[in-house]
Amino acid sequence: MTDILDIARRQVLDEGEGLSQGQVLEVLNLPDDRLQDLLALAHDVRMRWCGPEVEVEGIVSLKTGGCPEDCHFCSQSGKFESPVRSVWLNIPELVEAAKETAATGATEFCIVAAVRGPDERLMSQVREGVKAINDAVEINIACSLGMLTQAQVDELATMGVHRYNHNLETARSHFPNVVTTHAWEERWDTLRMVKDAGMEVCCGGIVGMGESVEQRAEFAGQLAELEPDEVPLNFLAPRPGTPFADYPLVEGTEALRTIAAFRLALPRTILRYAGGRELTLGDLGTREGMLGGINAVIVGNYLTTLGRPARQDLELLTELQMPIKALGRTL
Repeated sequence: MTDILDIARRQVLDEGEGLSQGQVLEVLNLPDDRLQDLLALAHDVRMRWCGPEVEVEGIVSLKTGGCPEDCHFCSQSGKFESPVRSVWLNIPELVEAAKETAATGATEFCIVAAVRGPDERLMSQVREGVKAINDAVEINIACSLGMLTQAQVDELATMGVHRYNHNLETARSHFPNVVTTHAWEERWDTLRMVKDAGMEVCCGGIVGMGESVEQRAEFAGQLAELEPDEVPLNFLAPRPGTPFADYPLVEGTEALRTIAAFRLALPRTILRYAGGRELTLGDLGTREGMLGGINAVIVGNYLTTLGRPARQDLELLTELQMPIKALGRTL
């Protein structure tokens, strides 16, 4: 029987064709003693089809907490007794955060809001914020504002929003176990509108929310069908007060195997380290992931959790000789 890594070497590395869902499942089921070979192949694929550059991004929450949805992993849901409370950021604070992000060398700044979808107040804030940031600093602006109408998609594109983030979060078959207040298909519809409007699509999810290995492979296949420009990979960091508060952390080897498998499914995609990597991988695992398929990072803190100091990530990129670049402009 032909080894899955030999198949991947020919299919993905040589031809640039991502693995199918069934092939991804084979990769996810590889034993630990094959992990280093898998990571090396994923790194070769990343270098062949994306190059050595790394995209660095900072994120800030324009509106934190008080969300009406019940995403079971999220401490910003107003339905759970979590410590997070509703807060709005003003425009000067938003601009200052963008300047601080740009000062790290980051090329992308994402404005995030904890909402089902934006109302007119939020759209007005975003409109004002995007203009103020563009007037103050040179950086690509992304937004993550929940589910959109066609009119809102068109307006964001007109504003010059470079990329829109809306995560599918998990496989379609597992989604009802994670969110009950809206459907997976509603998220998919927003992403298709964003793509059709010409904005870059950022869409990923969270590993470790009780999904099976088969559902992780399913999720990789669904992302490949969407063809996003960027896939942020999060690992569940259980938050107090949420239904997933007592879920175990993903094992480091399991996380690295997942990173490599997603790279082999999405050879030309920006694959970004996002939330939870600090707990799941630590410093050594973070380094291994950068040499196992990752080619983008969020630096600094996340929305409601602390990240690594930006300096640590930037020093690691220098050590690995991976220059910072706005990958969306070149891939």
